[in-house]
Amino acid sequence: MQHRYLPMTEKDKQEMLEAIGVSSIDELFSDIPEQVRFKGEYNIKKAKSESALMKELSQLAAKNADLKSHVSFLGAGVYDHYIPVIVDHVISRSEFYTAYTPYQPEISQGELQAIFEFQTMICELTGMDVANSSMYDGGTALAEAAMLSAAHTKRKKILLSSTVHPESREVVKTYAKGQNIEVVEIPYKDGVTNLEVLKKLINEEVAAVIVQYPNFFGRIEPVKEMEALIHDQKGMLVVSSNPLALGVFTPPGALGADIVVGDAQPFGIPTAFGGPHCGYFAVTKKLMRKVPGRLVGQTTDEEGRRGFVLTLQAREQHIRRDKATSNICSNQALNALAASVAMTALGKKGIKDMALQNIQKAHYAKQVLKKHGFEIVFDGYGFNEFIVKLDEPVKKVNERLLKKGIIGGYDLSRDYPELKNHMLVAVTELRTKEEIDTFVTELGDRHE
Repeated sequence: MQHRYLPMTEKDKQEMLEAIGVSSIDELFSDIPEQVRFKGEYNIKKAKSESALMKELSQLAAKNADLKSHVSFLGAGVYDHYIPVIVDHVISRSEFYTAYTPYQPEISQGELQAIFEFQTMICELTGMDVANSSMYDGGTALAEAAMLSAAHTKRKKILLSSTVHPESREVVKTYAKGQNIEVVEIPYKDGVTNLEVLKKLINEEVAAVIVQYPNFFGRIEPVKEMEALIHDQKGMLVVSSNPLALGVFTPPGALGADIVVGDAQPFGIPTAFGGPHCGYFAVTKKLMRKVPGRLVGQTTDEEGRRGFVLTLQAREQHIRRDKATSNICSNQALNALAASVAMTALGKKGIKDMALQNIQKAHYAKQVLKKHGFEIVFDGYGFNEFIVKLDEPVKKVNERLLKKGIIGGYDLSRDYPELKNHMLVAVTELRTKEEIDTFVTELGDRHE
């Protein structure tokens, strides 16, 4: 039986044509010149019934190596973390699932309160004064932070650590090009930002120093030392942080950061083959009115009852274009809600325990690898990622691991040519001792 995906009878079609004042489909497109109309047949499969199409798509989807069928040691910005079951239950409710921008507070109190709670929890984690209602992702949040720094300081140079996520660095450079802002990369030394080079580069022309904490290699950067260097020159310190790591590490706000950004994906948001996720953006009080996107504020109605409204919206739709601080026109409300629900379900103790498990399990994995003769490169304090040196190309190793049901680590040679045959391994709280041991066994024993 053939079913159309959107049921429509010939009568429906004729009624619609009559409603718009044309007699046929051909007449509808009569304004398009004959010579530019496509007359042939499209080189695509013939249409299938709905049930046949669903079967084919399901078979194609089953070919994916996902986190249900495979054990993952791949991180590099997107992580396999525990998601409380209540997250999906809440975000699947129609009043949240279909919500967009809560322009009418009188009918959007639930959505507005959820965003307000997200802002509050991000402030608590980062140690900052104000957080917005979310950004598209961590990369665009970082680029927006760089542009805010340049606008606030009226300077045209950004110092960007090479230990910041490679994709985020490219987003920053793309934003900077349009604003005629110079981006200078600071090289790394022993897996962290080279402070000696940083000292030489910092001067009164630098708007901001951008660093990642923990960095792309999984190491902890000397943020406090960087803070002193940049603030001596009246510049700004921008820190990109994994929010889960902040459950145990000193928050960037306590280290003197002016802007803290990152991706909320570790909290309740599935990897989803790379997105969509949810960026966060937090600042000190002095920068409150320059934050891109929008904020939700708490207020009271005329009867004294607590309520929530959109406030401090620096969007170009609402103010003169030349006064806009950003071109960010939306947010990730649904994913921000997922992060809020996850953080609420875990609580302060749960987030800390979860973060500690990441540290402990990554440490265990490093010790087992060392026992099997592998070298851990840039070894030292970190969170849930580290680098292991292999004897052969990472791509080749990952192909072998995939056949064993394991998604291997990230090939660092893609972004750092000097790190050929180096794999960035992520070990989250979901990895068991047995899974870690199997991963190491499949990598091989270097003692042989």
